[in-house]
Amino acid sequence: MTFHRVDYPKHLPEAFKGLYATSMAVHDGSLGKELLELVFLRVSQINGCAFCLDMHSTALRKAGVEQRKLDTVAGWRDSRFFDAREGAALAWAEQLTTLPAGAPADATYEALRAHFDDRGIAELTMGVAVINAWNRLGVGLQPVLP
Repeated sequence: MTFHRVDYPKHLPEAFKGLYATSMAVHDGSLGKELLELVFLRVSQINGCAFCLDMHSTALRKAGVEQRKLDTVAGWRDSRFFDAREGAALAWAEQLTTLPAGAPADATYEALRAHFDDRGIAELTMGVAVINAWNRLGVGLQPVLP
């Protein structure tokens, strides 16, 4: 990986390895790759990380997700391509990413609770935290797109 600015894995390899290990723990969880990648794509849209947008949209296409679904991630609330479980996860991810005046709304949490157990909520929340960290590294230090 090449960077326009600072090569952070070179200068902080332990931190990079730790963040990567956290990412892998989330990926190996129970949520499923497609749901996680949709969440990662949506958070990356909000944060404007071009590198992450490219990575996660490519992963979703390779996994066979229909292009029309990818095209409507930003408007998922009005799209017929997202089920209630995906919608609950995307709403949670958006609220955790933007943190509008504090904690996510109780209604958002209750919708999430209808589809996920404690472990799933923990995995999803950690996934949102991790992609936000990667986004900030990507936006700030600008890795070169492959």
